[in-house]
Amino acid sequence: MILILGLIILIAAVVVGLAGVFGNTGPGHGLGTGGDFSIFGYHATGSTGALFLIGIIVGAAALLGLALVMMGTRRSARARRKMGTSRREAAAMEREHEHAREREELIRQRDDARAETAAHDDARGTAAPAAETAAPVTHAPTDASTDAPRRRGHWFGHRTAHR
Repeated sequence: MILILGLIILIAAVVVGLAGVFGNTGPGHGLGTGGDFSIFGYHATGSTGALFLIGIIVGAAALLGLALVMMGTRRSARARRKMGTSRREAAAMEREHEHAREREELIRQRDDARAETAAHDDARGTAAPAAETAAPVTHAPTDASTDAPRRRGHWFGHRTAHR
């Protein structure tokens, strides 16, 4: 809304300025001759100071319109950036949930296979103690960067000498 209002004010100021310049050209409209000044059929008589004041007002309106346009674009860019961040966070959460579901499915399949193997061994009468057949449960890190040792950055590359 602010962007649209700023564009309207800026375009109106530019149109008024251009109409004033192109509508008052020629030898009869010189500032020293005391001729009147007209914009869109409205004739303004007065001194060069009054003309200068009108120019300042039109310039201030153009500056206000430009400021509103810049504020509107900055606000919309901030909203887009915030929305992009939230979309990335949602996608990361979805990937994390998907990995958790895959882990749970693999654990379920492993437990089913163990139960089936144990039932098969019980049927044959060759059951081994549970401590020998059960594989230790290890939690694999979800991020590959946790496996690597921590390295500290140095100003001039890697340090070659021991500490």
